Amino acid sequence: MGTNGSTLLDPLAASRQSLPPLEQSAVSGSASCALPAQYEAVGKARQFTRGTLTEWDVQECFDDICLVVSELVTNALRHALPADAPDDQDPPVRLHLMRWATRIVCAVRDPSNDSPVAGATADAADDCAAESGRGLFLVDSFSDGWGWHPLAGTLSGKVVWALFRI
Repeated sequence: MGTNGSTLLDPLAASRQSLPPLEQSAVSGSASCALPAQYEAVGKARQFTRGTLTEWDVQECFDDICLVVSELVTNALRHALPADAPDDQDPPVRLHLMRWATRIVCAVRDPSNDSPVAGATADAADDCAAESGRGLFLVDSFSDGWGWHPLAGTLSGKVVWALFRI
């Protein structure tokens, strides 16, 4: 667990994907959690999110943010990790939560350079019985905006983020 989200702020602020301007100096809180390449990590991410939002005294946002965090972490685990990823390696997925006075951004970093894709197939989003393919639709529905950007510098991969106004 850490508290440095600054490596995510510059690309988020520079993003042209409908994210309002984010002033680094206005950040009132940030927290970060490393997640192992196991599906149990989704529960850990929800628990971390609940604890962080409680600490920030914004529990009323928990349901929507927790749903989105669950979807973003699940997508990272399911679609962004190589099939032969070693279990003894550093946790490949990291959840970042950042708070400003009027908004919260949750961001999930993963090692894949592939862009997130809404719906596994064109029909998946329309198929109410489909068991997958609706994650980013839920992220879009429950957040006030979302997007992604590739990591720069020595880090490879991407960050997928969602914005919540509070």
